[in-house]
Amino acid sequence: MRLKREESLLLIVDLQAGLLPVIDGGDQAVAEAGWLGGVAEALDVPVWLTEQYPEGLGGSDPRLIEALPRHRLWQKVHFGAHDEADFAGALADSGRRQVVLCGTEAHICVMQTGLGLLAAGYEVYWLVEATASRRAAEAALAQARMVQAGAVAVSADMVAYEWLERCDGERFKSVHRRFLKPRAARPLRWS
Repeated sequence: MRLKREESLLLIVDLQAGLLPVIDGGDQAVAEAGWLGGVAEALDVPVWLTEQYPEGLGGSDPRLIEALPRHRLWQKVHFGAHDEADFAGALADSGRRQVVLCGTEAHICVMQTGLGLLAAGYEVYWLVEATASRRAAEAALAQARMVQAGAVAVSADMVAYEWLERCDGERFKSVHRRFLKPRAARPLRWS
């Protein structure tokens, strides 16, 4: 199960401005999701964002909106995005079978979205350092449950380099200059 950019979609679940202040690791989740989203857009991998009850939780974090000008936005009432008929239909129509999944809260909306995607036959890749909850223990439990259900835990770097496949050619050089070369070392959260 190797990620292919032609088969992938990055799904960022509910990284919303009103929720992030109480999320353990929320700033890191936004930074990592935004970084990988930029790589995705540079490689023509679709980036989708969801929002749960934006009237109360606010819209998607402005840093994401600014960093990802080509994103597609979905508002939802179900905790699991795949339970929304319009979302499920559009995902099926996209032909993308590999979903790189991240967001908040890991143990609620991200996990229920992932379980729905797995049940529908999609490959799910749990983006560890961009998936968080109010309490780190709940994020860890959600990750463990998702891996047990068949998701694959990945880092942003793993995903980016699998999408790139090789180090020669203009695609790699362009992405390397913009996203990879200046990337500073940072702790990886395996919560």
